Amino acid sequence: MNCSAHESPVSYVELTHPHTTPTPVLVEVPHSGLQVPPEVESEIQSTPLAVLRDSDIYVDQLYQHAPQTGATLLVARVSRYVVDLNRGPDDVDSAAVPRHPRGRRIPARGVVWRARTDGTPLLRAPLSVEQFSRRLELFYHPYHRALRDAAAQIHQEQGRVLILAAHSMPSSGRRTVGGGKVRRADVVPGTRGRSTADGRIIDLIDSHFRQAGLSVKHDDPYRGGWTTSSYGTPKRGQHAVQIELNRALYVDERTSEIKKDDFAQLRVVLEQLVEKLGTLMTSSGQFATG
Repeated sequence: MNCSAHESPVSYVELTHPHTTPTPVLVEVPHSGLQVPPEVESEIQSTPLAVLRDSDIYVDQLYQHAPQTGATLLVARVSRYVVDLNRGPDDVDSAAVPRHPRGRRIPARGVVWRARTDGTPLLRAPLSVEQFSRRLELFYHPYHRALRDAAAQIHQEQGRVLILAAHSMPSSGRRTVGGGKVRRADVVPGTRGRSTADGRIIDLIDSHFRQAGLSVKHDDPYRGGWTTSSYGTPKRGQHAVQIELNRALYVDERTSEIKKDDFAQLRVVLEQLVEKLGTLMTSSGQFATG
């Protein structure tokens, strides 16, 4: 394999710069990728349908117009069956990597999953430390270098940056009421108790979705993952919000097919949100600049 210790022969990171006057908004989409690279294909047992259903399906397409509003867009093309880009690099499941010195038993999933979300085994066999490290070097670190560098450049040029971590979630959770699953809110902004972004940003997001007729519930069931908690330091002019969209808004969850009209409407709502946030971040002189 002719690549350095830090690069795959193929790039699985797609960075799109603003198509108009830049704003401080950076939209990152870590979980919509569907590719299982040949370097790790033999380590994983799955199907294309499973990869699709465990992705944040079509979220990259929902935000594809963000650069037209002045935002920067970062998309991962690798499946989270390879690495989970919203986990820390030291979030190591000892069942997946038994000999890793930082491994611990993780009830859900670490940076490398041992099972799919339905519990079906994902790894053909536990990984060696070398196999685990290779995944991070080839597919995890390149994405986070791109995210870190893009955020740093925006902050340097504009004095502030807002990272929107764009995700989607199943329409219902595991809790039951009378034997049935509980439907989740349409939108779940995650800010870890309003700690990762300025309150004006959070309030704008809340009001925008409500005005669009969508239900909103903050931090439940998702408070914001590793990226949000790592980058969200408002006092330094670094703001981060994780936005989870209910998949039933735009996808038939039984078939994974797009609901065309609903999808188009939601994409407009998201484009308008990114534009509003760009205006807020650009026009207000009161945000901390670090």
